[in-house]
Amino acid sequence: MRVVLILASLATCVLGAPIEQVRPKPSPLNVLRYATTPNGFNSPPRGWNSFGMQANIQAATHFAMTQNDTIAQCDMLADPDALGGAGYEYCSLDSGWSIGDHGDHHGRIMYIQEQLDLPALAEHLHSRGLKLGVYVVPGAFAKDANKTIYGTNIRLNDTLSGHNNGLARIDFNYTRDGVQEWHNSVVNLFAEWGVDFIKLDFITPGSPDHGVHLSRDTSGSVIAFHNAIAQASRPMRLDVSWKLERNFTYYDVWKHNADSMRVDQDINNMHSATFLSWATVQRAIDNYRQYITLQTSTLEPLTIYPDLDNLYVGNAANISGITDAQRGTMATFWLAAGANLLIGSDLLQLDALGRRLLTDREALAVAEFGARYALQPRNPGTGGARAQQLQAWIAGPSDDRGEAVVVVMNLGPPLGQSGYEGEEVLTGIEAFQVTFEDLGIPGTYRVRDVWEHRDLPVRSTGLRVLLGEGESKLFKLTPAMYVPPFLLRLG
Repeated sequence: MRVVLILASLATCVLGAPIEQVRPKPSPLNVLRYATTPNGFNSPPRGWNSFGMQANIQAATHFAMTQNDTIAQCDMLADPDALGGAGYEYCSLDSGWSIGDHGDHHGRIMYIQEQLDLPALAEHLHSRGLKLGVYVVPGAFAKDANKTIYGTNIRLNDTLSGHNNGLARIDFNYTRDGVQEWHNSVVNLFAEWGVDFIKLDFITPGSPDHGVHLSRDTSGSVIAFHNAIAQASRPMRLDVSWKLERNFTYYDVWKHNADSMRVDQDINNMHSATFLSWATVQRAIDNYRQYITLQTSTLEPLTIYPDLDNLYVGNAANISGITDAQRGTMATFWLAAGANLLIGSDLLQLDALGRRLLTDREALAVAEFGARYALQPRNPGTGGARAQQLQAWIAGPSDDRGEAVVVVMNLGPPLGQSGYEGEEVLTGIEAFQVTFEDLGIPGTYRVRDVWEHRDLPVRSTGLRVLLGEGESKLFKLTPAMYVPPFLLRLG
């Protein structure tokens, strides 16, 4: 990466006046920590999801939701010449794996046998150390209303609200007997097949309607699937989607029942020649900023990981739709943010940069750190959290060694959804500084440039960077002399 890190005095601002005379003191840093999720996980998932390949037909003309095409993609997760050894394990099938308008004779979701054999797929994946994920939406099929729920004498029609949600399904009335039993029967069937991950989409409040007729509140579906997973014969993750309400009432539901939650809409291009545009990456970062800023006052550990949507950094610019520098920034942010690392790229067309971004061991160690400490905004010059083109973020410091991860970015001019429209537009390369006071961690640190695998001189004041549009830097900071907090309290 062509960014040069320059050691410079940060004692004065660009006009020469002392910094403390021209800006307010940054607010104290509240370190955000993660704890075990409701279904028993201590990290976000890594793997591959099929949705980008399905939606971006021109970018992936060879893919169809079939047994052979799915195996061809997912085997790359275990292939030592591709992504093997980097911890990518989930092969997540998005919409299109199941029959679209009816279930089995008990109204349970069924795979399309002409395309897939899910038990055989799960067996193949498990033999390679991989795991199987499936996609579901709220409600039961309208055509199944007169069927009897497995293990009961309750008809599905007696559990439904009567509201057709536009997805060929009727929403449940979650107060009625039989609703939990239906969810249990579905998840138990998944367990028989060997499913390890459930993506529950179209959850409200939050998900945009987009032409269907979603109920205002399907949060009961999240609770029902969580309870079903708890009684199943094998552990499963639950990811809820596709843009969740963040207020206290509903965030409380998500964090007590799901393992990860979407904080933005889909970021991929639909039916396009490329997977992605930089405008939606800017939007995804801003939506994460909005989400995590709401958590910065909490004193309790977070129990749900952020899902920023699929990671589209594996393919060259003509396929991915973003430049190599932007691919690096996207990978940096997803890794540091402790986000789901479900790749949306075409794994049969990985280029050298894509493989490096997805397998670099120091960068993956940052992802492990991000699964323990949440990334939060601390802007250059203020330590604030508002959206702007030049950004800085911090995760940590850690409780054991006082280490921190810092991301510094030039997200480029706003493209309509960045959150900083109307601000001054900066073009070309920008030199700017981030003080340790901005970051909320005054002290002296050893600095490691993660992507360059390079140690930089010890810094006592902060960092100065040169970044072009779309570029970023990823740093690991280690105290030059670490004193554990309990010793400071004893002092």
